[in-house]
Amino acid sequence: MDYKRIFKNREFRLKLINCLRFIPTKPYLKMVYRIKTGKKLNLKNPVGFNEKLNWLKINDVHPEYTDYVDKIKVRDIVKEKLGEDICFPLLGQWERYEDIDFSKLPDQFVLKCNHDSGSVKIVKDKSTINHEEFAKFYKSRLKMNPYTIGREYPYKKVKSMIMAEKYMVPEGARDIEDYKFFCFNGEPEIMFVATERSRDCKFDFYDMNFNHLDIVTIHPQSGKILPKPVSFDRMKEIASVLSKGIKAVRIDLYEIDGKIYFGEYTFFHGGGFYLFTPEEWEKKLGDLIDVQ
Repeated sequence: MDYKRIFKNREFRLKLINCLRFIPTKPYLKMVYRIKTGKKLNLKNPVGFNEKLNWLKINDVHPEYTDYVDKIKVRDIVKEKLGEDICFPLLGQWERYEDIDFSKLPDQFVLKCNHDSGSVKIVKDKSTINHEEFAKFYKSRLKMNPYTIGREYPYKKVKSMIMAEKYMVPEGARDIEDYKFFCFNGEPEIMFVATERSRDCKFDFYDMNFNHLDIVTIHPQSGKILPKPVSFDRMKEIASVLSKGIKAVRIDLYEIDGKIYFGEYTFFHGGGFYLFTPEEWEKKLGDLIDVQ
């Protein structure tokens, strides 16, 4: 059966997944994996990278990871490992949008929730904010729990908040580039650069010598030759420190005018549903995850 064709309509897929949310985790993951990838999820003897990520959701539970995915609480964890300057300056945190005193914020800032990945609003002129739209948007985001969609257990008990950080981009740049390292027990193995985030996002994968890799996941390659980050070697060191003792995690970093900033911990890239192309990379990366 051609599941990819049947579930090609994104709105239909989301509605169907929402209907399945009360099902126990193991059968839920099997059904959603089939819906999203068109493939059968093997949880008894997982082989591929995404199969093993879903195995980890059930069999390698670490309650402390809740603080790692909380974008507010993780700041203290990262600062303890690497120092104060690794995090973007925090301008405030609030339980409700109505609690924000915008008069105390600068003209430019980044607004987002601490518990998700889709709530970022880059404000370049706070006088242009449509507060009615923002209030409605953040009210909805605060109610959303990523756990219900992908059964990523670290998110289940995160107290949702709104936070503001200082707006920072490299001098003369339109966007900030995101450097995401796939790490296994403290060893970064591959990474990708996310570019054109404010337009049509592109992902370009590289090895640890910054050689381009022919990998595609959810977003296309940029088709450009991207410059090696000035602080690439230091990024690898930081990714190693932050991922030590963790079976599999993605460490997201930024570089602004040669200085590195921490982004976030991502324990389940793409929720465990974004297959790699060519398919051989599913096996290569899966081999790096110990499921014993």
